[in-house]
Amino acid sequence: MSIIKSPLLFAGSQGEKYLYALYDSGANLSCIHPDALENLEIPVSLGRTRMIGTAAEGHYIEVSQRVSLDFYMDDVLLSDEFLVIPGLSEEAIIGSATMQKWRIKLDFEHDIAIVDPKVAKMQLI
Repeated sequence: MSIIKSPLLFAGSQGEKYLYALYDSGANLSCIHPDALENLEIPVSLGRTRMIGTAAEGHYIEVSQRVSLDFYMDDVLLSDEFLVIPGLSEEAIIGSATMQKWRIKLDFEHDIAIVDPKVAKMQLI
């Protein structure tokens, strides 16, 4: 089993910084560790606390905050919502919904994530 993890530049309303992001096709949503948000972005309330299931059977995590962040892959600007997860094992996780949204492909043979700059153009149609 291969793990793809890389440093990405994240940008928020408070600044920008590089974080190591794990690409996890088993996680449907993208997440970020609360400590990684320092000097980056201020979390906002989800309104209602959500119970998010983990890989461990019957184990759930309470989530009450989220952030919207820009991040860059190969100088391509991408953006999405990240759930703020206390105790997250990674600085950031790019989940399958974000990968599908931006058509990010995982190349396990070369241990890289790939984004096509043509696909990632933001457009209002």
